[in-house]
Amino acid sequence: MKKIGFIGLGNMAGSIARGIIDSGFLSAKEMIAYDINDLVLQKMQDTNMEFAKGIEEIIEKSEFVFIGVKPQVVEEVLRPYVEMLKGKAVISIVLGYDFDKYQSLLDSSTRHIFVMPNTPVRVLKGMSLIEERHSLTEDEFVFVKQLFESIGNIEVVPSHLMATAGTLSGCGPAFVYMMIEGLADGAVKEGVPRDMAYKLASQTLLGSAAMQLQTKQHPGVLKDQVCSPGGSTICGVEALEEGKLRATLMSAISAAVHYQSKK
Repeated sequence: MKKIGFIGLGNMAGSIARGIIDSGFLSAKEMIAYDINDLVLQKMQDTNMEFAKGIEEIIEKSEFVFIGVKPQVVEEVLRPYVEMLKGKAVISIVLGYDFDKYQSLLDSSTRHIFVMPNTPVRVLKGMSLIEERHSLTEDEFVFVKQLFESIGNIEVVPSHLMATAGTLSGCGPAFVYMMIEGLADGAVKEGVPRDMAYKLASQTLLGSAAMQLQTKQHPGVLKDQVCSPGGSTICGVEALEEGKLRATLMSAISAAVHYQSKK
């Protein structure tokens, strides 16, 4: 019996699988996967995971069934296997498929939980939101928390906040990458080599984020500590305020949240 069986092994699920293996939380031998796209499985061959011939094999061989398919095909994929999933534990990372949706889709004997991770799980620095409402046993819930803690940080979130909080952590990496790109471009403009500029920008964001998490100080306080009177930093801050950086980031979150609410 495998510990986890993946139904769908695309970018997010694949990143989770690789992260789990790299962290040492589970070995590749403890996992099995199936994806309708053979090219996806080929990209994961170096992990030495076992690949199943179909969904039936995943369900039969797995203690936890991990759902990583696209939202628009969840019901099409799972409905034929509702009977097989009776008494099983399901972990889902499918956007929009929360506790209530699985309650209506699966048999009442199928235990399930909804988790929203983000792509940095691939490098063990993920932020995974775990829906507070679930039907797992206590031991299963502990396992899920430990699993996602092995590839980053976790937060147990009330159901009504999952969409908004998940937008911040899920869409946020794209916004941060744009900041890295912009900071690096500015340095390149002033003569810094491209590779060096990316390294400096990325490490600066990484270190700054780590400092806020560790000190728990307000970001504004930390910002003020860098800004000397009449210095270069406060001049840069002024330029960011003129460009409405904070307002733009707020708008980005709101736009992403509202898009999800329309689906």
